[in-house]
Amino acid sequence: MEHIVIIGNGIAGITAARHIRKLSDKKITIISAETDHFFSRTALMYVYMGHMRWRDIEPYEPWFWEKNRLELKKAFVETVDTANKTLHFKDGGTIDYDKLIIATGSVTNTFGWEGLKLNGVQGLVTKQDLETLEKNAPNNKECPRAVIIGGGLIGVEMAEMLRTRNIEVTMLVREDAFWAGVLPKPDAEMISRHILSHGVDLRPNTELEKILGDDKGNVKAIITKDGEEIPCCVVGITTGVKPQISFLKNSEIETDKGILVNRMLETNIKNVYAIGDCAQQREPIGNRPSVEAVWYTGRIMGEALAQTICEKPFEYNPGNWFNSAKFFDIEYQTYGWVFSESRKKDYEAQFHWKCNSDLRCVTISYNKNTNEFLGINTFGIRMRHEVFDKWLNEKRSLEYVIQNLKQANFDPEFYKKYEKEIQSKFLNQTVNA
Repeated sequence: MEHIVIIGNGIAGITAARHIRKLSDKKITIISAETDHFFSRTALMYVYMGHMRWRDIEPYEPWFWEKNRLELKKAFVETVDTANKTLHFKDGGTIDYDKLIIATGSVTNTFGWEGLKLNGVQGLVTKQDLETLEKNAPNNKECPRAVIIGGGLIGVEMAEMLRTRNIEVTMLVREDAFWAGVLPKPDAEMISRHILSHGVDLRPNTELEKILGDDKGNVKAIITKDGEEIPCCVVGITTGVKPQISFLKNSEIETDKGILVNRMLETNIKNVYAIGDCAQQREPIGNRPSVEAVWYTGRIMGEALAQTICEKPFEYNPGNWFNSAKFFDIEYQTYGWVFSESRKKDYEAQFHWKCNSDLRCVTISYNKNTNEFLGINTFGIRMRHEVFDKWLNEKRSLEYVIQNLKQANFDPEFYKKYEKEIQSKFLNQTVNA
């Protein structure tokens, strides 16, 4: 019987395993050094905040794995011998495979700052990171202040987590507003104001110089590039993530930032594949980055590869870009492409509307030459994915989207409608243009 071995039990690896099992009776072994069972990584913050228990973020019951004949092994893969199709574990054991799927995800990205090895310096990617944060910042008496380096999605999650325990938080952001390298300026400025309103000491245009420790090896402060010293007991490194591929450095598998794959998710080695955060497309798909550290793309890769593994060759095709997140009380959704000032295309223009509450806004991106709808950011207004996906595929005009926004309202019974206000501003802007 053909043996499929999957390294990594995140969304990509588990989705591949589930769909391979639906399509075949192949032997499947899933290896992870992080946890016994798959868990929802995006829900880590809610365990620390007390909203959920650990077992609440494990989507499948313990009996699921045996019932579906998915063998689980908790181990760390140290080397991959592709010539002999053998994995070598850190504890000295080995396992052979017929086909190998690498789905090892991401690790925290750092930039060589002094003090990274001190106790209290950490990222927020793994279960172990969550356990470390619980130890480092149990409450505001043990940890009166934390400093977060970086202003991405993980950074704002960590800030919200710490604030629920009344821990003071300073966040260093090198741009002039939160996530300004990704969001258009009006969006970034509104979210910055919202973060400040939750008691976070948000420092734009500020970068880390080094981290200081005490004589016991614990964090005691950070120094900014401007020379300011900020006392703290925790330093959260949230400057992005990078593919977890260090164990492949002596293998024959080609890597760059991640594991290089084609549209079939095949590596340069026959019967070896890579999916999820650790995979890097040799040729990026449209405007997408070559490495996509996003939950849903990992799921789509897992589904696509399962078809190929089961003799039904299938290319990875993620469709239109979308994503969602939460910034304290404000939900964020994006569909298509809405670029920041630094990344905006020559042909791109943007229409922006903001509610007087300063808690809701919409930014629509369009081609200024053809008026084609390119993408939308929504903050504080929940919209329907399938509607925007359809409009993007149909290449609808900006005017069409503005006039038909109510079709995209997620639930008008429970969500206040702002379509008339948005349309009014658009008409006024058009008349005055």
